[in-house]
Amino acid sequence: MKRIFFIIAFIATVIVQPGFAQQNNNTPSNSLISYYYGIKDALVAGDSKLASVKAEDFIKVLNNTDPQLVDVTKKKLLTDDARQITANKELKSQRDHFADLSANMIMLVKTSKLSAEPIYELYCPMKKSNWLSNEKAVKNPYYGSAMLTCGKVTETIK
Repeated sequence: MKRIFFIIAFIATVIVQPGFAQQNNNTPSNSLISYYYGIKDALVAGDSKLASVKAEDFIKVLNNTDPQLVDVTKKKLLTDDARQITANKELKSQRDHFADLSANMIMLVKTSKLSAEPIYELYCPMKKSNWLSNEKAVKNPYYGSAMLTCGKVTETIK
């Protein structure tokens, strides 16, 4: 009798356990914005190789994103922008293409819920371009250490 009870308890635990598992926050939409932040952070650090790797990862996540979240047209624009970052190994060129990627990501985050956390839109007056960040602190991806704190938060997207 004890043995049968133990087997039933074990089977019930195995079946019910996934329902109690903590929800994974790595949905494709959360991953997409996280990989965008990875590209931004690599450009802030002035690491062109890492920016290239992060842009390639961004493309992979983008390709697995639900078409209802990112339509075909936006997906193509974002993919083309990220490919330009992976194709160019020169930091200045990557930063120029990041401006296009950012403009398209800004349009996406304003129409789709990509994060439960606030997303900050920042503006660089020297580059005359915006970018997204998960923090209010200004860390400029367009000029890196040369002008790290140049810019301001223009909008908080919730």
